[in-house]
Amino acid sequence: MSTLSRFPAMGASKLRVMACIVLTLLAVAGHASVNASDRFVLPETIDFNDHVRPIFNSHCTACHGGVKQAGDVSFVYREQVLPPDGWIVEPGDPENSVLIERVITSDPDFRMPPPDHGPPLSADDVAILTKWIQQGAVWKASYWSYAAPQPQPLPEVSDPTWERQPLDRFVLAKLDEKGLTPSPDAAPERWLRRVTLDLTGLPPTLEQRDAFLKAFDQNNDAARRDYVDQLLASTAFGERWASVWLDQIRYADSKGLGLDGRRSVWKYRDWVIESLNRDLPYDEFTVKQIAGDLLPDPTIEDLIATAAHRLTQNNEEGGTDDEEFRVAAVLDRVSTTWQAWLGVTFGCVQCHSHPYDPFRHEEFYEFAAFFNNTTDSDLDEDWPVVQAPIDPRDNSKADQLDRQIRKLRDQLFQSEFAQLRADDVWTPLRDLKASTSNATRIEVQQVDDYEEFHTVDTVSRNTDITLESPLPAEMKQLTAIRVTAKPLDPKTGLDDSEWGFVLSELKAALVVDGQDAPTEISFARVISDDPNPFYDPNASLDPKSNRGFAAYSRIHHSREAAFVLDSPIEIPANARIRVTLKHRVFVLGAFSLVTRRGHLAVSDSDDFAHIVHDESLSKARKKLAELEKKRSEIKSVSVPVMQERPDHLARPSHLFERGLFLTKGKPVTPDTPESLHPLHRDDLGDNSLQPNRLTLAKWLVSQDNPLTARVAVNRVWAQLFGTGLVLSEEDFGSSGEAPSHPKLLDFLALRFQGEQQWSMKTMIREIVLSRTYGQSAKVTSDGLRLDPQNQWLSRGPRHRLSSEIVRDQALALSGLLSDKSFGPPVHPPIPDGVWKPFQSGDKWSPSKRGDENRYRRSIYTYMKRSIPYPMFAAFDSPSREFCAPRRLRSNTPLQALMMLNDETFAESAAALAARMQAARKEPREQIRYGFVIVTCRKPTAADLDDLMTLFDLQRNVSDKQAFDGNGTDQISDNADAMTTVAAVLLNLDEVVMK
Repeated sequence: MSTLSRFPAMGASKLRVMACIVLTLLAVAGHASVNASDRFVLPETIDFNDHVRPIFNSHCTACHGGVKQAGDVSFVYREQVLPPDGWIVEPGDPENSVLIERVITSDPDFRMPPPDHGPPLSADDVAILTKWIQQGAVWKASYWSYAAPQPQPLPEVSDPTWERQPLDRFVLAKLDEKGLTPSPDAAPERWLRRVTLDLTGLPPTLEQRDAFLKAFDQNNDAARRDYVDQLLASTAFGERWASVWLDQIRYADSKGLGLDGRRSVWKYRDWVIESLNRDLPYDEFTVKQIAGDLLPDPTIEDLIATAAHRLTQNNEEGGTDDEEFRVAAVLDRVSTTWQAWLGVTFGCVQCHSHPYDPFRHEEFYEFAAFFNNTTDSDLDEDWPVVQAPIDPRDNSKADQLDRQIRKLRDQLFQSEFAQLRADDVWTPLRDLKASTSNATRIEVQQVDDYEEFHTVDTVSRNTDITLESPLPAEMKQLTAIRVTAKPLDPKTGLDDSEWGFVLSELKAALVVDGQDAPTEISFARVISDDPNPFYDPNASLDPKSNRGFAAYSRIHHSREAAFVLDSPIEIPANARIRVTLKHRVFVLGAFSLVTRRGHLAVSDSDDFAHIVHDESLSKARKKLAELEKKRSEIKSVSVPVMQERPDHLARPSHLFERGLFLTKGKPVTPDTPESLHPLHRDDLGDNSLQPNRLTLAKWLVSQDNPLTARVAVNRVWAQLFGTGLVLSEEDFGSSGEAPSHPKLLDFLALRFQGEQQWSMKTMIREIVLSRTYGQSAKVTSDGLRLDPQNQWLSRGPRHRLSSEIVRDQALALSGLLSDKSFGPPVHPPIPDGVWKPFQSGDKWSPSKRGDENRYRRSIYTYMKRSIPYPMFAAFDSPSREFCAPRRLRSNTPLQALMMLNDETFAESAAALAARMQAARKEPREQIRYGFVIVTCRKPTAADLDDLMTLFDLQRNVSDKQAFDGNGTDQISDNADAMTTVAAVLLNLDEVVMK
C-alpha cells in the first residue's frame, strides 16, 4: 500500500472533519510561544526548501522519489505533484488535496505513509503541509544550492567596529541572532602559528616569530597583512594546499585494483603545486584539468593538467575485460567531477534517478557522454601519454618542438586521409578466397559491394589470414591496396565494442598462372584513418615489428588503411593478388587481436604515387623525423593524459539500464541536467557541433553555475576552520546539511567569482585576515553551551592537524626537513613487514639517514592505493581510490603510538634534542628554547618544572643504564634524557592541534 492512487478518495464529509482538525492544529501552532524552545512554532511563511522538502525526503521519497515512483508519483518532481500534470496537491485548497487527505486519516488502508512503512506524520508536519498548500503550494524550482547565489548586503550588527573584513559582519550578525558574543583576539603568537600552519603546512621559525612580534608591536594590522603576504608567496603554500585538491581528484602513484602497479603521474602533482603557487585562477585551473587537450594549441602543462582524469583505477589482471574497466573509469570521472567541483553525490544516478534531487537517470549518461569519447583504455600502457620534460627548464623548448610536430603531422594526415576516403579511386576485390595458418576458421560472404572475410567461432593466437582474388580486368596498374577491418558483428559492434586487431605485418604478391613464383609487392608507406594512432601504422611494413595498423584495443567503427606501393606496377593479364594479414599481438594473455571481419580494395590512381614521391611531402616527412629526433633527446617522463577521438571514429554513448554497461538503452548525447543552468551553446562556435569537454569545462565555471564557486569557498573555509559553512562538504544536495551562514556563503562565492577573479590566494588572504579567523580558540561556558561545535563561529578554529602537517611539522621543528621541491615520489622509512605489494617489481627502497629524500615534505611521498603510507593512514588520510571530499578526523591510540615510535618521529625527536642542546648550555634553558620552537610561545614556570622533572627522571634512568658494573659511573651527555623531553614536546596537545 505504498501508492497514493491505490484507494479511492474519502467522502467529502469525512474530509471536512479532518480539515477542521488540521485548521485547529494550525491555530494552536500559530499561537505557540516563541520563547518556549520545546514548543513548535509554525512559520509565518512556509518555504518549500526549508520546511516542506525535508518532510517529503523523510517520509515520502522512499516510495515516491527518484528511485521508486510508486503509483507514478514522485515528490522530487513538481510536475508529478502539482497541476496541470500532477493531482496530489490543489494549491490554495488543502481540503481537496489528496496529500492532506492521506496524511491525516486514521484508516490504515488509506494512511500515508502506510503503517508498515513508518509512523504517521506529526501534527507539526501536517500543519506545515497544510499551510504550505493554503499559501499556494509554491514549489521552488530547486534546492538552495541549485539556485544562483544572490548578492548580499552587509548586515547590521551590534558592533560595526569589530569588523576587519566584510565577512566579519555576517558572522557577527549570526552571533547577535544566537545571543553569543565573539571571543577576543588570539594572542599574536597563537595567531602566528595558526596562520603559518594553515597557509604553508609548516610551523613558524624562530626568525619569523621574532620578526612578526616586533612588527606586531608597531602596527598589528599591518604586521598581519605583511606576514600573510609572505606566506602566500612561499613555495610551501602550494605544497600544503595541493594535498587538499589531490584528495578530491584521487591522486595516487599507483593504478589501484589488480596488481596496483606503479603509475608515472607525479608531473601532475607538481603541476597542481605550481598552479597553486602562481595563483592560477580557479576557473583556468578547472578548464585545464577538464579539457586542457582541447584548448587551442595546448602546451605540455595543459596536457599534464588533464591527467586529473587519468587517475582512475586500472585493472591489470589477466582475463579482465578492457571495456568493462574503461567504462568504470568513465563513470568514475563523472562522479569525481560532480563531487570535486559541484559537491553533489551524482554517482547514484548511474543506476536510477536521484532519490532526493531533481537529477534523472538519463542525465547521468548525458553527462558521461562528455567523457566517453577519449582514446584511453584499461591497459598497462597508460596510453595516451605526453612526454613531459623531467627538467622544467626544458618545457619551453619541448613546447616549441611539439607545436611544430603537431602542425606537420596534421598537414600530412589531412593530405593522405582525403585520398584514403576517396571512394572513386578504389575498386573492391571479387571472388575472394580466404584461408588461415592455424585452426582459426574463416569464411567469405557478399556484403553490399564487397566480398568480406570473417572468422568463425574463436580465434587462435598468431593467426595469419591469406586472401586471394583476381585483379579487375580493366585495371592496368596497381598503386595501393586498402584494407578495411570491421567488427565481427558490425550491427552491434558500434554500440558494444569488440576486441580489436593489430596488423603486425601485411605481405602482398601478384600471382600469375604459369610463373614459377609470385611477384612480391613492395610498399612505401601506410595511410591510416587515425590521426593519433596507438601504434605507428607503418610498422606493419617492418617484419621485425609485431605492431602496426590497429584498432587497439577495441573496435567500434570500420577501420581503413591504404598500403601504398613504392611505385606503380603493371598488372599482367589474368593476375591475381594474394594478401597475407599477420597478427602477433594479444592482450592480457587471453584476447588475440585478430582482424575478424574485413574486405580489400585496390587502386590504380596516380595520386598515391604523388603521395609517396611528391617533393614537398617528402620534405615535410623528413622535417618531421628531424623534429621528432630532437624532441626525443629531451629527457622526459611519460604522463597519461586525455585525448579525444576524431569525429569519424567517435564512440557512441548510451544510457545503461540499471547502471549495467552490458544492457544499453537509448542513445544519448553530451548534455547537463535540466535542473541546473543550461550549456552555453555559443561556446561551440558552430551550433551544429556537439558539445565536448571544453564546453563542459566552461559550463562548470560559468557565472550562472550555482555550485562551483560555493563548493570551492566552502572547501577552503573547512580547511581553515575545521568544518565548512556547509558541514557536508561532499553533499550540497537536499540530503546534505544546510549552510550555517547561507548569506555569508553566497557573499563569499560571488566575491570569489567576481571581485577576486577566481583567485584562491586572494580569497584565502581575506579569510585569514578576518576578525573571525583571528579569535581566541579558548572555550567559554556560554560558548560551550550555546555553540558547542563552534557552528556559529563564536571562537577561533582549533582542531587536530592533518597527517601531512603532523609529519612535516615534526621534521621542520627538528631541523631535518628538506626544502627540495618537485620530482618523482620518495620513500621515507616504514615499519618492517608493511610493504608486501602484489607486483614484485614495485620496491620500497627507503633513503638512508642523511639523504634529503628521507626528509622531503609529505606531499612527495609515494602514494600506493593498496598499501597506504602507515603514518598517513593512522591520521585519516584517504587511500585515494575514489574522490574524498572531506577527511573525517579520528582520535585513536594508534596515532599516539605512531608519534612515539615511528622511525621518522624518533629521528625528529633526537634531532630536536640535539638542536636544543646546541643552542643553550643549561638543561632548563635548553628546554625553554625547545618549548618556544614547538609551541611558538614562552613556557610558564609550571611548564618548565614539569619538563625538568621528566628530564631529571629520565637522566637518572639513563645513568643507571650507563653504569659499567665496576663501580664506575659513566659520564652522560644528557642526550637520551633530552630526546625524551623532545619527544614529549612533539606530542603536546597544542603541537598536534592548531
